[in-house]
Amino acid sequence: MSPHPACAARHWDGSPRTTPTRRPLRVAATSPSRLVRAGQSGRCRLCGNRIDFYQRADQRPIALHPAELATAQVPASCRWHVSRGIAHPHGDGSAWCHILHRVLCPRRTPTDRLTPAVEEMRRRLAVRSRRLIDTGTFTPAAPTPAGEPPSSRGRPVVQLLLGRYLAQTPIEDIRCVAQTRHRHRCPQPVLPPNAPQGVWTLLPTSPQRGQLALPAALMAVYDLSRLPYAEQLRWRTQRCPDHAATPGAADLALAGWQVFDPLLHAVHIHTRLPHATPDRRGKA
Repeated sequence: MSPHPACAARHWDGSPRTTPTRRPLRVAATSPSRLVRAGQSGRCRLCGNRIDFYQRADQRPIALHPAELATAQVPASCRWHVSRGIAHPHGDGSAWCHILHRVLCPRRTPTDRLTPAVEEMRRRLAVRSRRLIDTGTFTPAAPTPAGEPPSSRGRPVVQLLLGRYLAQTPIEDIRCVAQTRHRHRCPQPVLPPNAPQGVWTLLPTSPQRGQLALPAALMAVYDLSRLPYAEQLRWRTQRCPDHAATPGAADLALAGWQVFDPLLHAVHIHTRLPHATPDRRGKA
């Protein structure tokens, strides 16, 4: 056996001597999604396995399994395909498709009838999850105690663009999702001191169409509907004023809005304004 000749462009272990120039990530102007795929991976808080985040056509986030599976091995109700950065339900006619992570998550009970191939994938992820827990790499999320509201208390309800949304963080902590020139997430808030602000007000708790009627009550809502359309759109896309003026900048994170449902998000309904405090006589 003759040794391989040394290459001047590589070290003795085969690694390159020079680091290639990193090209900046850009989003095509015709792309329906402004989200850069780099950095949109995470780990399931229940099992610790990797998941990839995508946007659906309604701009809501969805967690998919990173690897594609053969379409014939996935139930029809669990098939997803990704086109131009947007996740769509059901297959696109190809031999491969994506699958929801919650279908494969070993800590969740499947609601669909699974095929043997999907069951085998669940067993593999269960073994990997147990290995992560045994090595101390991952700690499962603790279950919420009975009668205790979720840890995301303090999330405000915001009204903009003729709809109501539930924010991930308080108004002052909502952060811009755009990518800076240094390829990091913008640290600027969506609510700067010199920008138009909304008004806290009490509005009726109106259920969605087709839901059971709730008791007539008023809830605290951060109202942005009086701002110009451009300002409301800036809030919906979760961008600071500087990045709102540069539409070519890509997004490095998903916008943290969730369509508000008064039945599902009842723990976030407050009947008093945040700034309303009782006076000396005990009256609000």
